[in-house]
Amino acid sequence: MKRRMLCLLVLLCMLLSGCAASRQEEDKGAVVVGFSQLGSESSWRIGNTASMEKAARAHGYGLMLDNANQKQERQISAIRSFIAYQVDVIALSPIVETGWDNVLREAKDAGIPVILTDRMIDTADDSLYTVYIGADFLQEGRRAGEYLLKKADAMGADHLNVVEISGTIDSTPMRERQQGFMQVIDGDPRFTVLESVSGDFLRSKGEECARYLLEKYGADGIDVIYSHNDGMTLGALDVLDAAGIRPGEDVVIISVDGEQAAVDALKAGRVNCIVECTPDLGDDVMDMVEALTQGKAVPKAMHPEETVFTEFDDLSQIGPRGY
Repeated sequence: MKRRMLCLLVLLCMLLSGCAASRQEEDKGAVVVGFSQLGSESSWRIGNTASMEKAARAHGYGLMLDNANQKQERQISAIRSFIAYQVDVIALSPIVETGWDNVLREAKDAGIPVILTDRMIDTADDSLYTVYIGADFLQEGRRAGEYLLKKADAMGADHLNVVEISGTIDSTPMRERQQGFMQVIDGDPRFTVLESVSGDFLRSKGEECARYLLEKYGADGIDVIYSHNDGMTLGALDVLDAAGIRPGEDVVIISVDGEQAAVDALKAGRVNCIVECTPDLGDDVMDMVEALTQGKAVPKAMHPEETVFTEFDDLSQIGPRGY
């Protein structure tokens, strides 16, 4: 009874302070998961949230969801609210890698396990989180690079100028997608990487980046655009169209994620390669919650199975993406 009264008071305080947390609870004894989502900047992120909500319902768990709207300070505040609420497990999709030690130590001291979902953190103390569930971003970057090698071979290209539209600076996918890509193409004299600019995983900033790059290097100065997510890619396509440049033909387009709109563009020949990064992590996260609440041992990292879709494949086999 005391715990329930405390829970109600904390929840009331959160609502009065404008926190966007919501509670799904199937019954009074349900396990409760606090989920700090970094934002809703793309179809991928919206699909990821929906996956978490669906999986929580399927498991009969309560879900406290807070959308941080791209603000780390809001994520930190949400985690402290989850601790005060005495949730059973915290799931965190961190907007950047650094700056989490203090608040995650508070969760550890409260005996609440933390699942990192979709993105990693940079910490010297890996006991601050229990498990990471998400993509192998380094492998995603390598797959993008491997496609470019194959494309250059097919084109018989002697030289290609490459520009990169990266994700949020100091985020795991930005850093590792760049690193993996460069590992593969580095040392190949056919490729010159002209510049890398951050589009912050936003379609609008993808447009800004593409416009800047075209103004700087000209329509004939860019042969390849490697974009870290479909939202930025779709923004770049709009800019290329407006400039009279045929994406997928005049410029090779490599993207990451696999949103429906990007897959449609791939099938239409406007995108050449999409490295899949699935947002459907909810079942894996909630299975891990179940294991943790039952005191079972869990791995330190779990990666979903993902693939690559390219112009060289039978694209008719790609079903509806759902996001």
